[in-house]
Amino acid sequence: MKVLAFYLPQFHETEENNIWWGKGYTEWKAVKGAKPLFSGHKEPRVPLNDNYYDLSDKTASTWKWQSELAKKYGVYGFCIYHYWFDGKKLLEKPMEILRNHPEIDINYSICWANETWSRNWYGQNRTVLIEQTYGMEDSWKNHFDYLKDFFLDVRYIKIDNKPVLHIYRSQDIPCLPEMLSLWNRLAKELGFDGLYIISGITRKGEETRKNLIDNQYYFNPGFILKKKLDFGEYLSYLLKTAVKRFSNKILRATFLEHLINIEIIYRHIECESIPDNACPCTFPQWDNTPRTGTSGLCYKNASPKLFENHFSKLYKKYKDKKEFIYINAWNEWGEGAYLEPDTEYEYQYLEAIKKGINDEECAC
Repeated sequence: MKVLAFYLPQFHETEENNIWWGKGYTEWKAVKGAKPLFSGHKEPRVPLNDNYYDLSDKTASTWKWQSELAKKYGVYGFCIYHYWFDGKKLLEKPMEILRNHPEIDINYSICWANETWSRNWYGQNRTVLIEQTYGMEDSWKNHFDYLKDFFLDVRYIKIDNKPVLHIYRSQDIPCLPEMLSLWNRLAKELGFDGLYIISGITRKGEETRKNLIDNQYYFNPGFILKKKLDFGEYLSYLLKTAVKRFSNKILRATFLEHLINIEIIYRHIECESIPDNACPCTFPQWDNTPRTGTSGLCYKNASPKLFENHFSKLYKKYKDKKEFIYINAWNEWGEGAYLEPDTEYEYQYLEAIKKGINDEECAC
């Protein structure tokens, strides 16, 4: 079983983000502006050595550092978010820089994050920034033509001579049968045996057209929080959220509205019965208040030691049964979900991955 970490490319300036969020915006702006909202709340998070990197650096210095770090601590590869809106690309530069530097020794795959982008950070009213649409056959071919140079990269992850393509919410694509039929034909023309499609199981549902996909991954913590808590746990969470939301709105208080113990989520992930055609997913920590303030969500009591124990249990449970175990995420700093070293824990979360793998290997 290989460890794949989701990878966010939003650490560089783009024309669109300058328009939507202000000149010079990157994910680091949200991270630096975070405020503690309760006693013991660990904000703002600070990367070790103030490493506020820029992923548009064409020398790929950050990619080199990240790849060496990942391999050192047992992360097999990155699952890089890809944003494609019927021909319109966003945040594409980092992935292209990696492709253009074949000397960087890291495995990777692409995850098409096929969602509409909406303005719902920083307490702003929800408005659509760019809508996810899928077009017709010409658009699908255009999309494949863009992806094929990545598929042909020797570092790109393949199973049974099929490039692995993740689709976050494949169930939202009405034309998926026709699209995949074309993509599989084009892949075979390149010498592959088709594409290996892995679809997400999220808090909003899963792909029901199982004949179209090869595998699935659970996207946690959202899936567990929304779908798998006991009735009493979820009711308690909702009631506490409602009280704090009322207090914030009526009494002008500043309570963090969504707060839950991470140990509850870990327990459910560990006990979840996963079907044969699906892979587990977990997370080291989570706190999206840098983006959302008091309306955000924090999983409290997270620690490297707790994550180490949790990850070790998952690795032992699935290591001979699953192709991948997913980590959400490598560098989601704006959601407080990252393995990268920070000033508080340094490399401890990465060490937890390495220990979890090595301890189980030694036990065998």
